[in-house]
Parts: sequence; C-alpha cells; structure tokens
Amino acid sequence: MTILVCGDRTIDLRTPQVMGVLNITPDSFSDGGRFFVGGALDLGAVEREARTMVAAGAVCLDIGGESTRPGAEPVSQQAEFDRVMPVLERLNGIDTTLSVDTRRAAVAREALSRGAHLINDVSGFSDPAMIDAARASSAAVCIMHMQGEPQTMQRDPHYADVTATVSAFLKDRVDACVRAGIDKTRILVDPGFGFGKSLQHNLQLLRDLSQLAKLGCPILVGLSRKRMIGALTGRDVDARLPGGIALAVVAVLRGARLVRTHDVAATVDALKVVSAVEEVRDGP
Repeated sequence: MTILVCGDRTIDLRTPQVMGVLNITPDSFSDGGRFFVGGALDLGAVEREARTMVAAGAVCLDIGGESTRPGAEPVSQQAEFDRVMPVLERLNGIDTTLSVDTRRAAVAREALSRGAHLINDVSGFSDPAMIDAARASSAAVCIMHMQGEPQTMQRDPHYADVTATVSAFLKDRVDACVRAGIDKTRILVDPGFGFGKSLQHNLQLLRDLSQLAKLGCPILVGLSRKRMIGALTGRDVDARLPGGIALAVVAVLRGARLVRTHDVAATVDALKVVSAVEEVRDGP
C-alpha cells in the first residue's frame, strides 16, 4: 500500500515521509515539559512548533498526552484528555494530518470526534474497544508491537526470535482490524523499537525490517533520540541526532515509509537524499 487513507485526508507514501512528534507531557524521555510553563500548557508554543514542523516537511503530527518511555508511570484518563484535546482543537486549522498517540479507547473516540485523522496505539489495538473506536470512524490506525507495559518493558525483554514474534503479532492485529471492517488502506504497522526490546533485538528488527512488508501495510518507525542510539554512540539524549538520522536512513532503505521523529527538518533532508538516490534509473 502506498496511499494511507486518514479520514478525509491521504498520505502519499510512494516516497518515505516524516511524522513530527508533539509530546504534550511533563516527563517524556527527551522533550518532556517543553510545552508547560508554571505547570500550565502553553498552546501557543505547541502551535508554533507544529507549524515549524509542517513547514519543514512533516506530513503528519503525532500528539501524545501520556509518556510511554521505559519506566513511565501511567496518567489518568482525565489528565490525558486535558493535555490532548485542547491541542487538537488548536491545531485543527493547520493543513496537516493529526495523529493521536493513545492506548485508551475513550481518548481515541473523543480525539476522533475533534478532528484526529489517525490513532497511534502502542498497545497494538489489543483492546477490542480501541478497534471499535477506529471502526466507527474513517481514520487511519497505527498498530505497534510492545512486549509488556512501559513501566516494566525494559527490565528483561526476551524472545526466541524477535522478528518472527513481532511479525506474527502485527499480522494478528492487522487481521483483527480488517475483520472488524477497517480497510487495509487505513493501516500502518510499527515494530516498536525500544518497546520491550534489548539493543540486539532492535538491531535484528532493523536488519530484518523488509520482512514486515509482507504484511501489506506501510511501515512506520520511531527511532528518534532513543536509548539504543546512546548505547551505540555513548551520546546523551540531546546529542543523538546524527545517530537518529543514520537509523532513519537504514530503516527507509529496508522498507519503512513513515519516520516518526522529534527532528523533522534534518530527517526530511536525509530522506530527500535517500529518495533521490533510490529513484535514479540506470542509463542506456
């Protein structure tokens, strides 16, 4: 699939595209708290960052009101509502696709009623109520694999074969969504780098990423600023851009179509270069 249907919008994935991250949280691993002043959400700052990302080439913005970093504590449903819904309403005037990163069906339903075009569920639409929420709309869905829960997922992740396990899980969830009436043109899959995976698991998944293309859905990857970059380079979270760009390029060369990142402008530039090289045809 090269065209992702997101309600009344579409994303052309014939060439790889970028999704910008908007973490509306005080505790996300790399940028938590940046949109809060004195404990209050600064909607103006969120809108300015959103417009900057879109101007830099992001085709989609992913809005999250609950941190799912390793060890993160869950937040209440009301807290997630209070963070996400005002942002959705503020950004509705921007010409872009709006994604909401949530594990809660109630949050998904409300977000969809307020203009969200995509639901990004790190728990892989394992909750039937989440599938029902998506089915009742025409929005796109992103199905991600996670072993365990954010609080505990990195304590001792283990797999007999991480690629086979992730592929089987994603196939099961894609099939469940299709059976429920969600057309495959509305489905993305995400292997969930860093979500219940060791460094070696992440590297194996990245090496084998093209195998996920057999599912028949575009692949989204989220590698930006992650711990695996720190493990490989020794860099702190605010110095991981070069490593993140390298991972994004590797992922795209192995079949990823949408790259979720905090660093939109640099990632867009890198993917433009990759696309130009990949589009060159041999001469006579």
